[in-house]
Amino acid sequence: MKKGAYILLFLLPVVVSAQQNWYESSRLYSWEYVGNEGCSAGATLWTKIVFSPSGQLYIAYQDNANSDKVTVMKYFGNSWVNVGSPGFSAGASGSISLAISPPDGQPCVAYNDGGNSEKATVMKFDGNNWVNIGNAGFSTGSVRYTSLAFSPSDGQPYVAFSDSMNSYKATVMKYDGTNWLNVGLAGFSLGEADWTILAFSSSGQPYVAYKDFSDSLYATVMKFNGTNWVNVGPIGFSHGLIGTISLAFCPSDGQPYVAYGNSSNSWRATVMKFDGTNWVNVGNAFPYINPLYISLAFSPSGQPYVAYSDWGNNNKATVIKFDGTNWVYVGNAGFSLGDAYWTSLALSPSGVPYICYQDWGDSLKASVMKYDSIFIGIKEPRHSQLSIYPNPATTTLTINFKNIPGKINYIVITDIKGLKFLETPTLVKEVILNVENLPSGIYIVYLKTESSNYIGKFCKY
Repeated sequence: MKKGAYILLFLLPVVVSAQQNWYESSRLYSWEYVGNEGCSAGATLWTKIVFSPSGQLYIAYQDNANSDKVTVMKYFGNSWVNVGSPGFSAGASGSISLAISPPDGQPCVAYNDGGNSEKATVMKFDGNNWVNIGNAGFSTGSVRYTSLAFSPSDGQPYVAFSDSMNSYKATVMKYDGTNWLNVGLAGFSLGEADWTILAFSSSGQPYVAYKDFSDSLYATVMKFNGTNWVNVGPIGFSHGLIGTISLAFCPSDGQPYVAYGNSSNSWRATVMKFDGTNWVNVGNAFPYINPLYISLAFSPSGQPYVAYSDWGNNNKATVIKFDGTNWVYVGNAGFSLGDAYWTSLALSPSGVPYICYQDWGDSLKASVMKYDSIFIGIKEPRHSQLSIYPNPATTTLTINFKNIPGKINYIVITDIKGLKFLETPTLVKEVILNVENLPSGIYIVYLKTESSNYIGKFCKY
């Protein structure tokens, strides 16, 4: 069998005009993997992503390769490395939340602790090991939907959760340096609270958003006024059943925002903010149906971004942002190669959006992608196993798969808008393309094997 194959480009459907401007600013960016896709050792759940103030990127997840315990990784250099030991929790974990401790910038996690009767536990990395903050399993009963955040006023860790000892109503506790104490009454919500999420205002006031079982599974937000938990606007302000919910504060106007999928609007996603009196829509409801695992975050300048598993695009990952008038896609909709669940969004200190998710395109491992300049690293192969040369190319291009293990199923080449120029099965380990008549621009190469996916890029002059 020949080791290479020569593919004539005139046999492929080139449907884009050569006069099209390939260097419009909106086309100079693409979604790319951060490190290898499927960076975890095994399958994951509850994937979370966060940046430290210094720009260090961390992810946390339930680690199937380590008995469903908690694992935290950081992106160091050009690869993902474990922070401390993988699977460091005492037992199996769930409802994982990840945050950065403000005094020293170290990662902390809160979770449902299977090693302690599924009660709440919070752990912190001290630079060498993962240590408990206070007692492990400090809640009075088992918990669901733990959410960890640090007060900007005093740096104390707070945890919100759905509290089994109080009919799964919302409870918030804080660590005072010695013990975990209730913040106001335990079980302060009127009814059962699901998908509890905790965030702080810039003045240090804790807010909790949740799916409210006392009000037809609508969205409710409450805040602690120093004495009691009080409603922020009316209860059930979403006026429709919601799915998952996300809460964040805008750094520019200081107001709380929520994102959720809303049954009253054909399960379209909605973002609302509290203007001091009422909850008001931020733009129109997205034209995107049934967003799963919705995650809301802000750029440093205060621009809201939303990531979700996109039912309208085969449950692949989609990110949108508000441009001041409309909600628009960030790159392509459904940009992940496979289904993306447990989506979690963070923006770097420079404003680059990153997403972490459970990747069904890679054995349910954790994958991280970012939306960044396509010119970063353009002269280098995206993976050492996938060799593309010469790069930039003018007449011919060689794509070499010799170092990629396993059977190769097919390759796809697209432009940066996702328009396909080649999609073909292949059994060979090298493909040579005639690209002389290809319009100038940046192109993405996708390679699918039996067990993994690979991505690269090249520039055509």
